[in-house]
Amino acid sequence: MTTNAERGGLYLHLPFCPYICPYCDFAKWPWRTAAAERYLHALEAEIEAAPEFAAQTIYFGGGTPNTYPPEAIASLVERSRKRFNVLPGAEISTELNPDLALCEGFALYRRAGITRLSIGVQSLAASELQTLGRRHSPADVAEVVSRARHSGFDNVSLDLIFGLPGQSVESWGRSLDAALALEPEHLSTYGLTVESGTPYAAWQRRDPAAFASQDLEAELYALAIDRLSAAGYEHYEISNFARPGFRSAHNANYWANGAYLGIGVGAASHLAGARATHTRDLKAYAQAALGGGPIPGEIERLQGAARAGEATMLALRTVEGVEIGPFAERYGIDFLSFYALPVAEMNEAGMLEVTPTHVRLSRRGRFLANAVCAAFLAAAD
Repeated sequence: MTTNAERGGLYLHLPFCPYICPYCDFAKWPWRTAAAERYLHALEAEIEAAPEFAAQTIYFGGGTPNTYPPEAIASLVERSRKRFNVLPGAEISTELNPDLALCEGFALYRRAGITRLSIGVQSLAASELQTLGRRHSPADVAEVVSRARHSGFDNVSLDLIFGLPGQSVESWGRSLDAALALEPEHLSTYGLTVESGTPYAAWQRRDPAAFASQDLEAELYALAIDRLSAAGYEHYEISNFARPGFRSAHNANYWANGAYLGIGVGAASHLAGARATHTRDLKAYAQAALGGGPIPGEIERLQGAARAGEATMLALRTVEGVEIGPFAERYGIDFLSFYALPVAEMNEAGMLEVTPTHVRLSRRGRFLANAVCAAFLAAAD
């Protein structure tokens, strides 16, 4: 490993699922043993052909990574350690679906060095889980967390979605309370996004009134902020809450516009200032990786104001916001001068908190973050 290797987050994509949820637009496919085995060989081949990289974090995402047996995940961790410089104390995370039939091998995960579990709960109301097409129950979630704790995991994150069809303020509050009762170190709360081409998109076209209004979504988000903050969780990023010391290091690197290396179909990388995204064509990916050739995909190199605009959008997602001094050193731009117009407009509208050292979203700005970020991106054009 040369000293010139970039360091950052290593992401490995495992795209197979036991079933496909009707709201999901990720690069994913239903489990088929032959295809999953071939994909694993392709992933291993891409790891061996990848550039030198120092991994501060490793993240297994999907899809549903625990559709693969735990031995396969452990093997990928070991292969990554041999191929890359995995730095001491690296956070190693895996997503998992809380279906009990899939949740085996926690002790093996621990022995392999996995330090963090991200559990795709989505809701802790049985009726809402049915609406989401999920096959686990609230009781399954509690059992999975118990199994994880028994195996020694002390860093567990739960994902929840708000703004679901049929969800009320009361049912969302009960889900939050049930999640808090499990005492996770980290919680992610995401507003439902209806993605084009999904069954949910067709449902929304047929019956738009079934979906939450913007006012209801804002009320649900406010409830999450207030209830989780009162329980001692730091609202450190728009969608993320953590107990002290348990922020997601892997995701924090994304928001800091750091380097990351993505392995697998549809995976994204940010290396040497260039952003690359692999094809989402499973067959094309596997053929290229197994053949030792370049992975089809897209590449983009942002420079100047466009690069600074993207960095601003990412930084504003976090509680720290934009730190003006380091921003100038990294991007060669005096933030308050270059963005004087959007800063003035958004500050006057109550969307920002502006100090001599930082520009960050206010509480109101967090509810309208997309509009705030769009103003800064427009100023960079």
